[in-house]
Amino acid sequence: MPRIKPLPSDLINQIAAGEVIERPSSVVKELVENSLDAGATRIEVDIELGGARLIRVRDDGDGIAADDLPLAVTSHATSKIGSFDDLEHVASMGFRGEALASMSSVARFAMTSRLRGEDQAFRIEVDSGRMQAARPAQHPQGTSVEVRDLFYNVPARRKFLRAERTEFAHIDDLLKSLALARSGAEFRLSHNGKSVRVWKAARDENAMLMRVAEVLGAEFPQQSLRIDHAAAGMRLSGWVGLPTASRAQADSQYFYVNGRLVRDRVVAHAVRQAYADVLFHGRHPTFVLYLELDPVGVDVNVHPAKSEVRFREQRLVHDFLFRTLHEALAETRAGQTVQPESTAWDGASVASTPAPAMQLASRSHTGWQGAGFAQSRLQLGVREEPLADYAALLGEASMDSTQAPQPMPPANDGEAPPLGYAIAQLKTIYILAENAHGLVLVDMHAAHERITYEKLKSGRACSNLRSQILLVPLSVAVSAKEAAAAEEHGDALADWGLELSRSGPSAVVVRRIPALLEGADVGELTRNVLSELAQHGSSRQLQELENELLSTMACHGSVRAGRRLSVPEMNALLREMEATERSGQCNHGRPTWVQLGMTELDKLFLRGR
Repeated sequence: MPRIKPLPSDLINQIAAGEVIERPSSVVKELVENSLDAGATRIEVDIELGGARLIRVRDDGDGIAADDLPLAVTSHATSKIGSFDDLEHVASMGFRGEALASMSSVARFAMTSRLRGEDQAFRIEVDSGRMQAARPAQHPQGTSVEVRDLFYNVPARRKFLRAERTEFAHIDDLLKSLALARSGAEFRLSHNGKSVRVWKAARDENAMLMRVAEVLGAEFPQQSLRIDHAAAGMRLSGWVGLPTASRAQADSQYFYVNGRLVRDRVVAHAVRQAYADVLFHGRHPTFVLYLELDPVGVDVNVHPAKSEVRFREQRLVHDFLFRTLHEALAETRAGQTVQPESTAWDGASVASTPAPAMQLASRSHTGWQGAGFAQSRLQLGVREEPLADYAALLGEASMDSTQAPQPMPPANDGEAPPLGYAIAQLKTIYILAENAHGLVLVDMHAAHERITYEKLKSGRACSNLRSQILLVPLSVAVSAKEAAAAEEHGDALADWGLELSRSGPSAVVVRRIPALLEGADVGELTRNVLSELAQHGSSRQLQELENELLSTMACHGSVRAGRRLSVPEMNALLREMEATERSGQCNHGRPTWVQLGMTELDKLFLRGR
């Protein structure tokens, strides 16, 4: 073996570049984050050939002193931290002091800067690690960085660059995420001399929502809920998409921790659980969320590209996110997304004034009793035997199914209930109703299924939990970490009817399970629960399995397609929908109702042309 010797500084920087600079978008990320840390309010990004030929980032930030320019491209030289205490309280986007040194080692690098309050700018150039002396230059206040011929001296890395269009798409996506992170800054992006994006600074919430709409689509504001909740020293704000606005890919998810875009398994798990009861299988929610907490509570120094964080109180953060989102989604009611047509958001609205995102409804709709409607009540109580015949709950004989529909009573604007009044039933599947905005279509089985499911859950939560003692206790092999979790959370598991005891370093014994889960795979259930407890400090496996069973019961106990309802029964169902949590979707995440406004109906018949 050769003797041990220190590596040359240029080789050290190229090795670091392999961690920090993966592709042109990585360069853009580091440079724009530096601009934001410098207090820039306007950032211009110019790209040529997808970043392979040129990346130029200009800002109007504080600038860099002439004497500090050589230090700026030196490894581990930074103005953002100076002690270990600073590292524990990182509030800036960058702090490692590796980025510029890495870039200058794998590209032709130049930086020009003028310090705030100074009359003269200065410029330095670095080529293959060889730095030229700083010299005077013309430049307004702020900094410009040019990175040319990326990886020109590392052919093995350059050949792994993708097509120009692909690399630019990565840069475009990155700028979108940064534009959402800092609403007060203006961003401009051009490619090969052509302007591609301009995000003006957003000074208020409406302007910020318009920026969100530009990134996530013009329809997002109308299909989202505004979130703003603080507790336990944390604040969560932003927008979450309704379950019906889900996507096939998780490509419209932006989560920021103290202004930093992160991908975190704790966050992903909490969001997935919050949507578990309303999202269609295989679909992904959309959201733009901002979590603010004390910098001491989050470690940002866990990944070279700063794309991951580690929460010091993972369970607390997980539970805060889950409960906030879960309760927000639970507050949605069928009908509350109806907006006056004058505020409808269309494709042109992105360039004008955005419609407000939905706020959580605070009033109940159970009091609506239209004049002339002697409405029946849908009896949806929870039975002692949950698999009993639910047909009697609908009161089939209580109404005359031949009763003629009645028109909407004359009323001032806003007096009609959100889902309006039933006027007909189509093919014994859909309810047609008229409200203040036009026509409402309701899938009666899907709607009744959600109503029944929520009542079953409510009845289940109010009843004493029954458990089933196993005739022969079952020994389950688990990891040592999972066995420790069984000991730590034994009381909480017992409250759910699952009684476990540790029988060895990597084994537990199951003595009792919830009665509702009789017949389940006890070993698999135990391993799944303990795995979540060990990883996240909490588990909803038992509750989710019980909810799945209740969902099946609700499906069998709900009014079926093919059943003819009377008008009062249809109106009773509409009023129940308006009062039931999550009634915009059935238990499987499918929509329960659709609004067709008068503008849409007029277009179908070419009216007004």
